[in-house]
Amino acid sequence: MVVKVGIAKLGNIASGVMAELLLDERADREDMQTFMATSGTKLQPEDIDRVVTNMKAWGPDFCIVVSPNGVLPGPKGAREALAEAGIPCVVITDDITTKKDDFAALKESAFGYIIMKADSMIGARREFLDPIEMADYNGNLVKVLALTGAFRKLQLELDKVVDQVKEGKKGADLVLPKVVMTSDKAVDGEFTNPYALAKARAAYEVASAVAGVNVKGCFMTKEWEKYIPIVTSAHEMMRQAAVLCDEAREIEKAGDGVIRMPHKKDGVIVSKTALISKPE
Repeated sequence: MVVKVGIAKLGNIASGVMAELLLDERADREDMQTFMATSGTKLQPEDIDRVVTNMKAWGPDFCIVVSPNGVLPGPKGAREALAEAGIPCVVITDDITTKKDDFAALKESAFGYIIMKADSMIGARREFLDPIEMADYNGNLVKVLALTGAFRKLQLELDKVVDQVKEGKKGADLVLPKVVMTSDKAVDGEFTNPYALAKARAAYEVASAVAGVNVKGCFMTKEWEKYIPIVTSAHEMMRQAAVLCDEAREIEKAGDGVIRMPHKKDGVIVSKTALISKPE
């Protein structure tokens, strides 16, 4: 059978840029198809309604609802509307674990979730953030999530849901992921060299800390002379996190230890480390 995976992208976080691509990296899987509906850059009610309407019309076997601050009324309403239509949902969002009541409610719900702690908010101050700075920040963040192992763990969790659908499960019978992507979880099993692992772990911790700095610069500091260097420093932190990831990757390359886990056309995941070898 062909599994239909929906991606409802509401606003933007770095995980949303790659959500469906991580499941079909060469666009040659024959066991699943994806459809993305996006609200664009905003989270206005009419934009979210458009996403929900299109997703319900397509009728996926399950839907990934990816957004910043997944406990906001917009993303929350979207997944609830999809659930009412009988579509199981997996929430992918940035770190909401500090919002204790909202996170507790999500944990107790039937929704799956993957909380990407390092997918930190951007320094959205007009005096600093132009289109190029925005793209550069997201590029660094994607690198951090990819090379630390966070994206692989996200992909593997989603593949588990795809596999359940292929086995004949549907609706409430699906076991959905409930994951908080910490630094330890991200790097687990990703590296053959302990120094590479340590660098990647440091990168994830730095990237996770960026959110707090940007919150201070975007919401807690009013004087522009003060908040400009604050958000700038947050972006410099993310850049250094990306540098650490590059260093970790190069260490792994030097020892011919980069772990690669591609999908076959039937969705089976194979793996290899030696570059000049076939995945098995």
